[in-house]
Amino acid sequence: MNEKTMVVDTLTGINGELTRYGEMIPQTENPQLKQTLKQMRNQCEMSQEEIYQIARTKGYYVPASKATREEVDHVRSVLSQG
Repeated sequence: MNEKTMVVDTLTGINGELTRYGEMIPQTENPQLKQTLKQMRNQCEMSQEEIYQIARTKGYYVPASKATREEVDHVRSVLSQG
């Protein structure tokens, strides 16, 4: 397994963890558990940012191009209607 594969796999795994935290946090009623999950999510987000920067620096990850003003306005319009 090469470095690029490991970095991209790690980034994918962390993104999956963040999704799961986003699902779990609003579903728990226990304030202590909720706070612990939020702390774990925050640590995970910091790790994700670190790995993301490594991937960008090494050219392993190229983000999508930025949305145009028209695209942003369109999405904003669609979401405000719902």
